Amino acid sequence: MADHVRDLASVREATERLLTAAAKLNNDSVAEPSRLPGWTRGHVLAHLARNADALVNVFEGRPMYVSGEARDADIDRDAPRPLDVHLTDVRESAARFQETAAAPADWSRTVELRNGVTDTASLVPFRRWTEVELHHVDLGIGYELEDLPAEFTERMTTFLADRFTGRPEVPPTTVTDGTRAWSTGSGAGGPGATVTVTGPAPALLGWLCGRRDGAGLEVSGGDLPALPPL
Repeated sequence: MADHVRDLASVREATERLLTAAAKLNNDSVAEPSRLPGWTRGHVLAHLARNADALVNVFEGRPMYVSGEARDADIDRDAPRPLDVHLTDVRESAARFQETAAAPADWSRTVELRNGVTDTASLVPFRRWTEVELHHVDLGIGYELEDLPAEFTERMTTFLADRFTGRPEVPPTTVTDGTRAWSTGSGAGGPGATVTVTGPAPALLGWLCGRRDGAGLEVSGGDLPALPPL
């Protein structure tokens, strides 16, 4: 089982980093485009707040979101708010998430996320950590993939390699930073992999999570695989 207590501490630390950085913005810069197509920085901050509340729903046995349409509408509704309102919302929703997660619970139970996806409750804090870290990068305010905690980068790379394992549109692939290696794609990669992708850990993660196009990675045995959207 994952160490949910440690992950919850990591979520708190990541949230504080994000709030400290975002506090240097102003109302005009919040309305500017983020690195996510079609989203302003306000959309990113609104999503982070609503995601925290959605994960409270997960912990308490309710649907994560009423619907995909309602999720998107809530983000669009909240995106244009002033910076101080965004910061308060992100902080208070994060506190609700932490408070709910602190309640006695069976962390081995299965919970339901979006679109019928299920997971073990103990892994939900890591999913929230992922939201906070990657969307901090998406804000485009000086926090880059290279700034992510090394533990997070390694765990997220493992998570994504597992996610793409068995996908027929991804050839058997080995992903390596020269020290560690991950197998992914159809046939699970490994010694028989047809493609090997090598590069620094942040660049590998950027490619796997769709934040970078893979430029600068070394590829042998074929072309850089086109990965399905997350």
